[in-house]
Amino acid sequence: MGRVLRETPNPPLSSSTEGATTSSTSVMKTLNGSHHFKITGYSQSKGTGVGKYIASDMFMVGGYLWAVYFYPDGKSPEDNAAYVSLFIALASEGTDVRALFELTLLDQSGKERHKVHSHFGRTLESGPYTLKYRGSMWGYKRFFRRTLLEQSDYLKNDCLSVHCSVGVVKSHTEGPKFYSIAVPPSRIGHHFGQLLKTGKGTDVSFEVDGEVFYAHKLVLAARSPVFRAQLFGPMKEQNTKQIKVEDIEAPVFKALLHFMYWDSLPDMQELTGLDSKWVTTLMSQHLLAAADRYGLERLRLLCESNLCEDVAINTVATTLALAEQHHCFQLKAVCLKFVAVPENLRGECLFMF
Repeated sequence: MGRVLRETPNPPLSSSTEGATTSSTSVMKTLNGSHHFKITGYSQSKGTGVGKYIASDMFMVGGYLWAVYFYPDGKSPEDNAAYVSLFIALASEGTDVRALFELTLLDQSGKERHKVHSHFGRTLESGPYTLKYRGSMWGYKRFFRRTLLEQSDYLKNDCLSVHCSVGVVKSHTEGPKFYSIAVPPSRIGHHFGQLLKTGKGTDVSFEVDGEVFYAHKLVLAARSPVFRAQLFGPMKEQNTKQIKVEDIEAPVFKALLHFMYWDSLPDMQELTGLDSKWVTTLMSQHLLAAADRYGLERLRLLCESNLCEDVAINTVATTLALAEQHHCFQLKAVCLKFVAVPENLRGECLFMF
């Protein structure tokens, strides 16, 4: 028995939108860019003929290619052959491209008396200029009288310098959204953290202050340039099965590994078993040195941030010394600002100079 095909009707709009008042917004924005065009050998360009031009290299602004055109003998013969002409042209495909322009002939004497022709700042009066197609131009046939130009400070060492600014105007309409798809946050840190937690597939261990920590070479190499060189570089250690780490305490190394897998700091009180308000500060001080040692820039900044928030009378001296040693300029500035306030010192001598 054959099946009957039925056309599926369009689903109705959600009842929440029926009869509701909706809105939308037209958003206009200007994408700005500029190009510097240097014309050398000006005297040799004269006499090439009316309508002959020297073109700049093409440059991109607002998704379109542009070029500057300089006409040493003028763009057209109608009563302007005594002038140099200067234009900006749309050099890529496009229709009805709306843009603002500015052409500036730079004063090379240092007095900054530049000759500026600008469409910027006049948008309320005339609006952006519209270029209809590739090759459309904006500029001035009578940009500068040639005899005056050659006696001016705009011409130096037979060279002219032109600065061109372009602002492409674009618009889009933002309206209400009738649907959305929820995208869960990334859990890559959790997935890598589970590798560390379960210990599955570990292929390297570290002996730190009498304790042994297991890890994965590829994870460490991906996170730290120092571990990458130590485990896979041309000068890698002979025994990469178990590496002895000096000058780091076991809780600090454990926190370091936690960050490298989870990309976050652990609960310091839980990790150390210490119930002290200063344990986070103390661990951050040690981790700052470890982060610098292993090239972990994000960890270093996290430690700096924590230490900036916890600057106090009994920690500032150590923190300042660490900031100086590991080139943490922002942290150093916070410490110096703290000790510069007399009431913060409370009569105690913190430093010996």
